[in-house]
Amino acid sequence: MEEAMTPSAKKTKKAAKKAAPKKEMAPKEPQVVFAFRLTAAERDLIHKAAGPAKASKFVLAAALAAANADTKAFNSLVDQAKANK
Repeated sequence: MEEAMTPSAKKTKKAAKKAAPKKEMAPKEPQVVFAFRLTAAERDLIHKAAGPAKASKFVLAAALAAANADTKAFNSLVDQAKANK
């Protein structure tokens, strides 16, 4: 049979787990917010084209593709929108 741990033994075990060093995260580039206004119908159209829970990434990818004149990436987004309709 297994022996029951005492409360102090449990705390020691938890403390040992917490003492482990955390992995260092790579420094991230500072980010800013870029917002714009749109109608509810336009918002719904974007959500429908992007698919579930992907609207922000879809709009960001479309804006960056257009800004970089990346027609391949933009056409890929158009194909994604067609597939989600």
